[in-house]
Amino acid sequence: MRPLLSCAGLARAGWLVALACFAGIASATPEGLAVRIGYLAYQPDTGPLLSNVIPEPSDAGLRGAELAIADSNTTGRFLKHSYSLQSAEGETPDALLEAARALHAKGLRLFVVNTPAASLQQLAEAMPDSLLINAGSPDDRLRTARCLPNVLHTLPSRSMLADALAQFLAVRRWNRWLLISGPTADDQAYATALKRAAKRFGHRIIEEKPWTFDNDQRRTAQADMPLFTQADEYDVVVVADERGDFGEYVPYHTWLPRPVAGTQGLTPTGWHKTVETYGAAQLQKRFEAHAQRWMNDRDFAAWIGVRSLATAITKLGTDDAQAIRDLSLSETLPVDGFKGRKLTFRSWNGQLRQPIPLVHPRGLVSNSPQEGFLHPTSELDTLGFDRPESECRLSEATP
Repeated sequence: MRPLLSCAGLARAGWLVALACFAGIASATPEGLAVRIGYLAYQPDTGPLLSNVIPEPSDAGLRGAELAIADSNTTGRFLKHSYSLQSAEGETPDALLEAARALHAKGLRLFVVNTPAASLQQLAEAMPDSLLINAGSPDDRLRTARCLPNVLHTLPSRSMLADALAQFLAVRRWNRWLLISGPTADDQAYATALKRAAKRFGHRIIEEKPWTFDNDQRRTAQADMPLFTQADEYDVVVVADERGDFGEYVPYHTWLPRPVAGTQGLTPTGWHKTVETYGAAQLQKRFEAHAQRWMNDRDFAAWIGVRSLATAITKLGTDDAQAIRDLSLSETLPVDGFKGRKLTFRSWNGQLRQPIPLVHPRGLVSNSPQEGFLHPTSELDTLGFDRPESECRLSEATP
């Protein structure tokens, strides 16, 4: 009879195998465990763009979930756990809801969701006995007031992104901001997060200018932007343009020679090609081999969403949605996200704590939280709404 390998022996076989050993494994059952995870996606049409913005890949999120399934099967085979992904996309929220209900009728109770906030809420309310991982909506209201008891969040919220940027700007003492905000609801939500972060970390918005132009900046930016960015002395131009209508043309066209940050320029994000430390380069290579493109923040949110489910299933020995939810909200389940520290879900709103990279298109500049920003329990909780600032108390509620 072949002897069993020790954890140290498994570690020599690779990080994915070692993870199953060191995560606190439940005993493998002779018959095995077949885990089915659903992937649900709906992205509304953003309309015509007035810039040469590079569009987000149409399969953003899905490819990350697929890679996580493959990674989970690598570790799961030692416990006779197998993972499969069933995806459904809808052209409308109602079409996606119908597809989700069909998967639910087949017994699926674990889902990774890449949709706007309204569609996510619709899905969560329609399947209250399921656990949904939000990998698509940064809406702060989902983490503060619209508390969905059966939803965990792996995509960073807008407030986490804004706080990450504001901390870095505070370290550099770029405290006087010229804020330019776009007209869409998402732009206004991002601007609100930036204004909150400015107040929180001691910055001053010397002027906020709404973008009201409807012309094509590809032809007129060199003339329009310098005039538009005239204002009192500022240290940095901060932009809220999530769709990319005008923000791509702000850098190098400002009236004063100043850096640009926010949705363009120096950008806070959940993931980027330039993240390479703590084993991330290996994840990047595996993803690029799988998807034939770079991994983005939606891909990473879906990947770590599936991996967090698999980590909980490894520990519990069951794929019961309620048990996974309770374990995740207990803050005792560390998830490996290649970001230099173990990540956990916040017990009050289900948001995954995580460092935020600050990048420009071809380089990593820094990671937040910045050194010196302290917190009584976790420095990661200096990013986004802290427990006293949120109405959510998910760990105290039963879905």
